[in-house]
Amino acid sequence: MIVKIVPCLSDNYSYVIHEKETNTISIVDPSEFEACDKVINKYKKLDYILNTHHHADHVGANLKLKKKYNSKILGSNLDKDRIPGIDIFLKENQKQKIGNLEFEVIFVPGHTKGHIAFFFSKEKIAFTGDTLFSLGCGRVFEGTNEDMYNSLNKIKNLPLNTKIYCGHEYTKSNLNFCLTYDSKNTFLKEKEIDIREKLSSNQPTIPSILGQEIKTNIFLRCDDPVIKHALGLKDSSEVEVFSKLRDLKDSF
Repeated sequence: MIVKIVPCLSDNYSYVIHEKETNTISIVDPSEFEACDKVINKYKKLDYILNTHHHADHVGANLKLKKKYNSKILGSNLDKDRIPGIDIFLKENQKQKIGNLEFEVIFVPGHTKGHIAFFFSKEKIAFTGDTLFSLGCGRVFEGTNEDMYNSLNKIKNLPLNTKIYCGHEYTKSNLNFCLTYDSKNTFLKEKEIDIREKLSSNQPTIPSILGQEIKTNIFLRCDDPVIKHALGLKDSSEVEVFSKLRDLKDSF
């Protein structure tokens, strides 16, 4: 499984997946046709389009790519009326193959009601869309804060060595937010060095590793007494802590 990162729009990432044994080509969340097609055209084919959710900056190239390559589009059954050109409807915990690769559908609502993630268990790779970011999480638009908190915990329970491919390059802003409320976190300070080196050389900060995210991503640490103390919420529930963090990040 080869994953090619495709920068799109101002800060989006789409991902081309090449499964060599059967020469199956897929793409996750094609934001813009030209940028994606420039990569796909090298393979002369596109078998599958995988959408995490219905937002335009994740499905914008669906129809043009499908028309050019006769691709099959996969997305949540809850988004069957909102994902352009959808062919295959996916449900929570469903196993689905693309060539010889198999992924599990993880239902992760919050950002949108039908948001899903794709977890390739054998390869330890997860495409999390706008649910889990490097050092952050997505805004809550269609669900509730509790929905998003529960969705993040589903991803948090994946193997620690899982590579996280998310939908945007938001890491710098997320880093600054985490440092504001978790300034003494030594793991975070170590990660800061790596992030700044990558950004200074114009490299993606993606993928991140789930185990590192658990140590550094403040949204995955709502049970941490240090975080609760920093927010003045030492006796609050984890959902309340998450809600406070999400509100603070929305206005950060």
